[in-house]
Amino acid sequence: MGKVKVDLKGKVALVTGAGKGLGRAAAIALAEAGARVGIASRTLSDLASLEEEIRVAGGDCFVHPCDVSSVEEIRRMVDQVHDWGGKIDLLVNSAGINIQAHTLEVTEEQWDKVLDVNLKGAFFCCQAAARKMVLRKEGKIINLSSAMAMVGFYRRAAYCSSKGGLSQLTKVLAVELAPYNIQVNCVAPTFIRTPLTAPMFEDKVFYDEVVRRIPLGKIGEPDDVTGAILYLASDSADFVTGSSVLVDGGWVAW
Repeated sequence: MGKVKVDLKGKVALVTGAGKGLGRAAAIALAEAGARVGIASRTLSDLASLEEEIRVAGGDCFVHPCDVSSVEEIRRMVDQVHDWGGKIDLLVNSAGINIQAHTLEVTEEQWDKVLDVNLKGAFFCCQAAARKMVLRKEGKIINLSSAMAMVGFYRRAAYCSSKGGLSQLTKVLAVELAPYNIQVNCVAPTFIRTPLTAPMFEDKVFYDEVVRRIPLGKIGEPDDVTGAILYLASDSADFVTGSSVLVDGGWVAW
């Protein structure tokens, strides 16, 4: 159980990138808060284990494999989750990838792959979900951005660009969807301890550099991120829109 407690009973959420890492943590946190959760990822086996975990804990979820680099698959996913839940109250865009390469070595294929998932995919997920939300004149969209949207970091030209774009996109969506009572925000974490980042931290030089850049002097945990997501998903954040909530231990403030 996470540290933040909110009541999302009666809500229907959709989480992309739910198979692993922070997306998985977000799906579990939303289910624990009482939401019915549509879970989407490219890898069906990851979703199957997540579905079991949620159901064993007494939650309700709907599995839908989806590659968010395909607009057609996005629209099919949103339609089916909407049909299952009868509505979509909340979208958490967590699908994302990072291909590390020095600026002088980034290929067009690498650039396109990162931007197609992290920015293009996120936009069309927002668009498809918002088209459902406007019918009821309410909804919340939470984009999982990154502190890398606001600082540069080596070997991440495409990644930083995609997350910077996502943070700016969030502001545009917040303005355009405000008349429909839809709030759109970002959660922007720094490096968080997950199974996906664990191999990076085995490199002591890299680990020490990351910790050195974080004034709180430690790596974040998934609960730190899901706490921000739960807040933005709750009624307490009804007047918060167009914001990026940094979960970075002070990195950007340094």
